[in-house]
Amino acid sequence: MQEIMTLIQDPAAWVALITLVVMEVVLGIDNLIFISILTNKLPPEHRERARKIGIGLALVMRLALLGTVAWIVQLTEPLFTAFGHGFSWKDLILIAGGLFLVWKATKEIHHTVDPIDHQEDFIAKSVTTGFASAIGQILLLDLVFSVDSIITAVGMTPHLPIMVIAVIAAVTVMLVAANPLANFIERNPTIVMLALAFLLMIGTTLIAEGMGFHVPKGYIYAAMAFSAAVEVLNMIARNARNRKRDGAH
Repeated sequence: MQEIMTLIQDPAAWVALITLVVMEVVLGIDNLIFISILTNKLPPEHRERARKIGIGLALVMRLALLGTVAWIVQLTEPLFTAFGHGFSWKDLILIAGGLFLVWKATKEIHHTVDPIDHQEDFIAKSVTTGFASAIGQILLLDLVFSVDSIITAVGMTPHLPIMVIAVIAAVTVMLVAANPLANFIERNPTIVMLALAFLLMIGTTLIAEGMGFHVPKGYIYAAMAFSAAVEVLNMIARNARNRKRDGAH
């Protein structure tokens, strides 16, 4: 309690908290895109529940991981060296998560381009299997992002209460934004392909990070913002053409 009161009176702690919250929210965008695409493949009556359960369990997992910060920091210690790079558990987790994301995004792109071929889509095989599969995949990807964000957070502040508050705030934003984002993606089919391209890029970046190639996050999010802005202009142009065509009739 004394530590919390001290942090409340410390301006540097407030700066660290705000910075961490912003960072967690930005990192959560990747998760939200994945969750939106994944849950939109479920029957409509199960989508919102899947998002809430997936994000809720992700919060529990992140808080549990924060309780093992000392162990997580050790994940950056090299296990072996290959190709001139010392690979740690963190690197292996990033590579595995990146490969999963690339595989998943590529598979979804294939299904979007060729909608007739859905025989391999295990998410839509049944409601029960699909629901459990969606939750499992949400947690799997969140584990990858959680390890990366927690290690980054440890480098920014040594205070556990600040990390906990930042995680809770970021996950709350995810809960609020999950349904509007998923509904927006569903209403605009072209957004799906753009979102899948984002996931493909993020997966490739995770693999590169795991292999020892540092990719500045600012470049990634700048590219995503630019692409999203171009797509918004395309949507505005399409709506204008549709209104003009409807008016002509």
